Amino acid sequence: MTQFVDHVEHSIGGLGGHAFRRLTHISMSLIPVAYYLHGESIAAVVSLNPREFVSAACITILLIEVARLRLGIVIIGQREYESRQISALAWGALAVSLALLLSPEGEGGGLKSGMYGIPLIFGLTFVDPVMGEVKRIKKDMRAAIFAGLVVSYLVWIGCHFWLGTELLVAILLAPLTVAGEVPKTKFIDDNATMVLLPLAGLVLMMPFL
Repeated sequence: MTQFVDHVEHSIGGLGGHAFRRLTHISMSLIPVAYYLHGESIAAVVSLNPREFVSAACITILLIEVARLRLGIVIIGQREYESRQISALAWGALAVSLALLLSPEGEGGGLKSGMYGIPLIFGLTFVDPVMGEVKRIKKDMRAAIFAGLVVSYLVWIGCHFWLGTELLVAILLAPLTVAGEVPKTKFIDDNATMVLLPLAGLVLMMPFL
């Protein structure tokens, strides 16, 4: 069981910090909803279009991350090792931004424009916390993968009925969302791979759809 890290113990703020981290994850699901429903009006506040706003926001977050790393700062909910490497929040911001910028938009406007961007980001915001908690409580990767697949398919198939996401895309990309959580490497956080793996699959599939 030594391969499973106690994330509560290693989170700044202990249990409260861990809960804050999970809440932050889930609240990121509001980002694509706001983007596809109100992107124009939000971006217009700073005289940008929605895509420019996403790029500018991501670049700003990454610049703040560079400053944080130079100072060795960690905030509540972050883990101690993140004082020395790119944080999960920064990786997540980059991945979410790329999902919004690169995923094809559906017809009809509004939320239907997010027929691919929304499930890509929802996969991160809902699947990751579920898998993390199962791993933390059960200390069982197989149980975490099973739970992740259930939630991921609920997200992707749900978006098929809600937004018109292609059913074949949903069936094939749901496992890639989960696959992004499995490998552990110090070079990239699963907050990025859980979005970037299915995003790469989507980009490769688009010419055939």
